[in-house]
Amino acid sequence: MEKEKRVLTGEHFIQGDIACAEGAISVGCNFFAGYPITPASEIAERMSERQPCLGGTFIQMEDEIASITAVLGASWAGAKAMTATSGPGIALMLENIGLGIMMESPCVIVNVQRGSPSTGLPTLWGQADMMQARWGTHGDYRIIALCPNSPQELYDLTIKGFNLSEKYRVPVFIMTDAVVGHMTEKVIIPKEEDIEIYPRRYTTLSPKEYLPYKPEADLVPQIIKAGDGYRIHTTGLTHDERGYPVMSAECQKKLVSRLIDKILNNLDDIIIVEEKDMDDAEVVVISYGITSRVVIPTIQKARENGIKVGSFRLITAWPFPGEKIRELSERVKGFVVPEINCGQMVREVERHSKCSDKVELVPHTGGDIHDPDTIYEAIMKVAKS
Repeated sequence: MEKEKRVLTGEHFIQGDIACAEGAISVGCNFFAGYPITPASEIAERMSERQPCLGGTFIQMEDEIASITAVLGASWAGAKAMTATSGPGIALMLENIGLGIMMESPCVIVNVQRGSPSTGLPTLWGQADMMQARWGTHGDYRIIALCPNSPQELYDLTIKGFNLSEKYRVPVFIMTDAVVGHMTEKVIIPKEEDIEIYPRRYTTLSPKEYLPYKPEADLVPQIIKAGDGYRIHTTGLTHDERGYPVMSAECQKKLVSRLIDKILNNLDDIIIVEEKDMDDAEVVVISYGITSRVVIPTIQKARENGIKVGSFRLITAWPFPGEKIRELSERVKGFVVPEINCGQMVREVERHSKCSDKVELVPHTGGDIHDPDTIYEAIMKVAKS
């Protein structure tokens, strides 16, 4: 019997959730723990089929709290680990996501967003978890969150998410939505040798020399695998380079500043945006996820009617490309921000724009996508201002 291939090279007509699972497997994910939830269950289902055939591990946990705990444990045991859920599941995971940030545990968390709050619209879509990803767990920290707008990008950005998680030792969010997750399109999977994989930063130091949280020049510590003969002490408490708790303001400042700066010092490497028709733009539409596809015909219509409109797509939502927004605000009439929520990422646009009154939100409570006419009306309002 032919051994199952890890990378299914070629052209496939598959659902976004399936593409996400295949992206994870392609980059070496060998551990998945999760709990069924619409509209993310197809990711777990695909993992349950593929991981056992590849020597990996799939576990359906009793709930989302147990799922993220298992992912953190697997990460420290040397696995490339992932979970997938939706907003209610993320709400349950948030305490341990904070633990993962403090322990600097590389892993990927996929949020296939649906209508909310609470149980909301399980089978329909939304984009109302964007601030949850950034501010959901308590304390000062920085996070990375990527926003695909197609099954192809769900494949590609899942790979990117794993690489960023390994490079910066931080949990990474893939913030997709039910439309993209359940959309079926062509996905091209490259040859295995063409897939970029950032290796885990295993230490070359001896057990006597190694300190679990001593940072390298880029502020990211080397890592080890539990069971390899190294003494490990890791905790959610404020800790020193040995991993030992130290209850002092001095240690808190040193540790938390490093957790923040290892992200902020590398914005050029982390932030990805897509700009179209920006050279002469007087109005800029800022969008992400499925909404970035809804705006395409609207922008085209506005340009046909003589309005100079550009598109600015957030592929990286967190960290937010604030400096770029600040620069744009000096030369354009204003921004239009359509979101399938009542106003979340628009707050970041307002905060970074030099003139917050130049920002026009086009909200949508979820369940379906925007009526393009509402976006067009907002474009016209800003153009005439």
